[in-house]
Amino acid sequence: MSAVAEKLRESFTITPEEAGVARDTSRTLAEHLRRQGGLQVRLLEDSEEAETVTLPAGAVRQLIEILAHMAEYKMVKVIPVDSELTTQQAADVLNVSRPFLVRLLEEGTIPYHKVGTHRRVAAKDLMNHKARVETERRKVLDELVAEAQELGLGY
Repeated sequence: MSAVAEKLRESFTITPEEAGVARDTSRTLAEHLRRQGGLQVRLLEDSEEAETVTLPAGAVRQLIEILAHMAEYKMVKVIPVDSELTTQQAADVLNVSRPFLVRLLEEGTIPYHKVGTHRRVAAKDLMNHKARVETERRKVLDELVAEAQELGLGY
């Protein structure tokens, strides 16, 4: 993990109280989104008048996901889909070492391009790779569970 990521992790702590609030709020927002779609938020100020803003459904879905991660004491980072990442940033997203990520790039597993001598990875390509790996992981796990059940291993 990079020094910057480590420093962020150290400074970003979630208390049990915050995790509980995040869990409850994510559930409330998810139920509201299911019933209503978007969300109107009333901004409270010191003055008598409060301003109301409307959050689009897509933003509410992302907020629910962020809150759900916080409820599990997980750090969240928002990356625009069209952004390009350095190899260290991409490695941090996948939670792997930079040399391992570079090997994936060189093998052609994840598309990349060079800016001068530096490799850059499109965030959308990185997330597509992450989704493929997760899908394959779930498939293999399902096969292992099925095999264990066939063998009567008690799983």
